[in-house]
Amino acid sequence: MKKMLFLFATILLLSSCVTSTEEQDKKDILAILDLQQIAWSKHDLEGFMQGYWKSDSLKFYGSNGVTLGWNKTLANYKRGYPTPDHSGTLQFKINDISKINEGAYFVMGEFHLTRNVGNANGIFMIIFKKINGEWKIIADTSA
Repeated sequence: MKKMLFLFATILLLSSCVTSTEEQDKKDILAILDLQQIAWSKHDLEGFMQGYWKSDSLKFYGSNGVTLGWNKTLANYKRGYPTPDHSGTLQFKINDISKINEGAYFVMGEFHLTRNVGNANGIFMIIFKKINGEWKIIADTSA
């Protein structure tokens, strides 16, 4: 009986550690998204891009097809949102954060831009991966 109780306590302890790790991962990911909203709303597109993996392997899939690379993605944002009137104020609505495997999550949500040139709304699914101890977006699909 003592062995069963010990086993049950161990399983309970381990499951609470996994849950708390996942909860912390989700908090860390949400903090990055919060920083992105702030940077975007200041028309700081480079600051917004700090949430992305600074690599030629970054993938962004939008209405113009697939863009590969951090620099090309930033250039597209600068071309599409040349002034603060175009970038406006960004608000995310996060609908789901799910673990893919150890060190990777997908996030599904909505973006809402309040702008002087007309509001814009859409949906996204992004993949976060922990790289060198930091959460980074490695793939983004936005529409």
